[in-house]
Amino acid sequence: MHTFTETDEGKRVVNASGDKIGVVSGVRNDTVYVDADPSISDRIRARLGWESVDEDDYVLEQSKIDTVTDDEIRLKRDT
Repeated sequence: MHTFTETDEGKRVVNASGDKIGVVSGVRNDTVYVDADPSISDRIRARLGWESVDEDDYVLEQSKIDTVTDDEIRLKRDT
């Protein structure tokens, strides 16, 4: 299990097939929030740590995560 920090903000979130579904908009108390439709400026702000979590962002459950790399979070395949 990966321990999430602010350094994960701005990472791409992709499904098991590698299709991008969003970007990490924030990490609070090891909870990951995903913006499912970020603009370019949203992605840049997230990488700089300037992005804030809002009501349009989704919580990403740890049980849905397959792998975490330096650039992305890959989700498990639905069973």
